[in-house]
Amino acid sequence: MYLSIIPTILLALVLQSSQINFQQLIGTWQLVHFDAMDEIRKSPQYQNSNPAMRGGIEYKIKNRLENTVYKFVPGDSLLYTDYANQEVVQKQALIEITEDSVMTIKSGSEIRQAKIVELDSNHMVLEPISKNPGSGKLVFEKIE
Repeated sequence: MYLSIIPTILLALVLQSSQINFQQLIGTWQLVHFDAMDEIRKSPQYQNSNPAMRGGIEYKIKNRLENTVYKFVPGDSLLYTDYANQEVVQKQALIEITEDSVMTIKSGSEIRQAKIVELDSNHMVLEPISKNPGSGKLVFEKIE
């Protein structure tokens, strides 16, 4: 009788240890890749544009990567950069993480969600949850 409980207990321990908690996120994370940017590069508009236009798009992509930084601070807060009227602005949000690794970011009346697909001490992959699927995954590296 007691032996039949062992697999259930082991499964519960494995699931509990794989659950992501906020403490694992604490630190500063830099966006290094976004699948949607690859889609832009594959688009006919990009492929058929002149070198100057492609250069401008590449500049915007590089700027977006360099300026997308998430800083998770102890407690349940996130400091992050965003764009408003084509300018980089600093914002603050509250974070919640569910048992199924969905991160909810609440900033004022704005709520965003992303599934934490991968996470280790130096690498994080988020997949946005939205009504407009297909934006792809965001890959972050820990910088602090």
